[in-house]
Amino acid sequence: MLKFLIIGLGGGLGAILRYMVSNLDYRFSNGVFPVGTLAVNVTGSFIIGFLWVFFDRFVFPPNLRLFLFIGVLGGYTTFSSFSIETFNLIRDGEYHIALANVILSFSLALIAVFTGFFVSRMLLNIYK
Repeated sequence: MLKFLIIGLGGGLGAILRYMVSNLDYRFSNGVFPVGTLAVNVTGSFIIGFLWVFFDRFVFPPNLRLFLFIGVLGGYTTFSSFSIETFNLIRDGEYHIALANVILSFSLALIAVFTGFFVSRMLLNIYK
């Protein structure tokens, strides 16, 4: 039962962070391109790649991994928003924007995971 509480608290925090970042849509693109969702998916991918190294190298309480990886990052990054926004763009005939959203979201998120992983490894090697 404690694990569910830990994940739920992390998920709530992640959802709040996601809401704050998702407001980028209207500040930077007037709602034309889903900038907020793209930013959430890329930063979340970077963070999970970055933390992955630390959790593989050091011993942390198991509940911290649940809190961060499943809770916070699970609540923060969702591809459900990405999917519905892409669907709406296609439905509205904005095929080029939908395609750009798919390509940018997938490629930048994968690059962010690798970058986070390698930046974390480099930092740990510097501080040996």
